[in-house]
Amino acid sequence: MDIKITFPGGKRVNAEIEGMTIATDQSVKNGGDGSAPEPFKYFLASIGTCAGIYVLSFCQKNGIPTEGITLTQHHEYANDPSGKPYMAKLAININVPGSFPEKYHDAIVRVADQCAVKKAIMSPPEFVVRTVVGD
Repeated sequence: MDIKITFPGGKRVNAEIEGMTIATDQSVKNGGDGSAPEPFKYFLASIGTCAGIYVLSFCQKNGIPTEGITLTQHHEYANDPSGKPYMAKLAININVPGSFPEKYHDAIVRVADQCAVKKAIMSPPEFVVRTVVGD
């Protein structure tokens, strides 16, 4: 699968994938218009939404209503020895209503842990960046 990256102007950078466009921009503070999320925020959102689709599928498969179910993703930062901040911890809470069957509490966590984005982070691919000269 290929994703085409384009530059529509200003600090905006778009990703074109399977006929859809994902728009990004930088915040006003970082010189953009703030017209779309910054790329790193999409990355963070991809983790939560990935866990979310697994939770949704689990509920649908087991006939559990999803009303009142939400996921909350929390990030904790620390500083490396040089003082540069980094994300030290990412936690996802699966918030369920009192009517959610207790017998599924552990199962829904195991299901969310199957997220493909999380797995890609835990076993990262080799990154290759190069310049390719066109015609």
